[in-house]
Amino acid sequence: MTRAKDDDLSGTPTRYRKRATLADVAADLGLNASTVSRALDPSRHSMVSSSTRERVVSAAGRLGYRPDLRARSLMTGRTQTIVVIAANLGNTTVTPVLHGVASRVAVEGIVPIIAETNDDSAVLLELIDHMLSRRVDAIIVMGARRQDAAAIESAARLVPVVVTFRPLLDVAVPVIMVDDRKGGALVAAHFASLGHQLVAQLPGPSDVMNFLLRDEGFSATAKETGLDVVVTPDEAEVPTFEEGQRLMRELLDSDDRKPTAIFAHNDPMAIGAMSVLDERGIKIPADLSIAGYNDMPFTAFLACPLTTVRYPGWEVGHAAADAVIRMLAGEGKVASVCVDPEFVPRASTSSARNRTAQP
Repeated sequence: MTRAKDDDLSGTPTRYRKRATLADVAADLGLNASTVSRALDPSRHSMVSSSTRERVVSAAGRLGYRPDLRARSLMTGRTQTIVVIAANLGNTTVTPVLHGVASRVAVEGIVPIIAETNDDSAVLLELIDHMLSRRVDAIIVMGARRQDAAAIESAARLVPVVVTFRPLLDVAVPVIMVDDRKGGALVAAHFASLGHQLVAQLPGPSDVMNFLLRDEGFSATAKETGLDVVVTPDEAEVPTFEEGQRLMRELLDSDDRKPTAIFAHNDPMAIGAMSVLDERGIKIPADLSIAGYNDMPFTAFLACPLTTVRYPGWEVGHAAADAVIRMLAGEGKVASVCVDPEFVPRASTSSARNRTAQP
């Protein structure tokens, strides 16, 4: 078997074909390079006749011409890239948000760069600095904690910045958020409608605004509807399955009265709590009702489907990207957006009437 001269033993080319240039396309058609440039530039192609434009586009495709984005960025000051920084890409609630961003920026010819902080504020700061040095056009921050506000506002002096997914209040950038206060209130109202009287929360980290707002909404509605809320001994360090297990064990092992309904601040924590209840022989919902938050894709297919609050991720991501695009277009001050959540009742919650709380 023989191999091409320019290939190594792995079949990978050791030389690459020279890329076609704008001048190559112009020479092929016998046109001026400036005419070809206008025909291939979406912002200027109306300056060229439609027949010429069609000839240029056809020749560019045939010759394999690709625009030199580095050269274009020097002329326009734009790289046609934005960065989306998430805390945890393994969180399935993040995926619809990314889809919403991608679908909106694609029609503008903008490429999203996806980055992850592993829920570490120091990494967020490093990523912001790194992406600014790469001259991205804008930044969408999905993984903010309250202490990150100063770094985000500093970056916003250089490029458009939008905060989403994890909101920050009183920050000088647009915030695209879900009304988590309303989401927490919906859970408390649901518990009250089922006749529960003694309830509890498994709270997420207090430096993440979503969880503070969920707590505020739940607590306020619990007070309005006459629910008695057991104060849990701790909060989650990170909103994970394992932390849901830890908080559930602490609640069950405490000397406090035992609630008949529990609101975990996200679905992974709720599922962690459910695993502990199963270990202890406490039946859901016969002995104890439980609700989560986010409506992750698998929550409807658990052995006991989880009552939860749907986080409208695609809508949030699309709105965040739209805000960035409007800022890049120079629209001036872009308003923040608050999207309503949707309550999703399932089998993990039921009536508390005629039921006795677990000892």
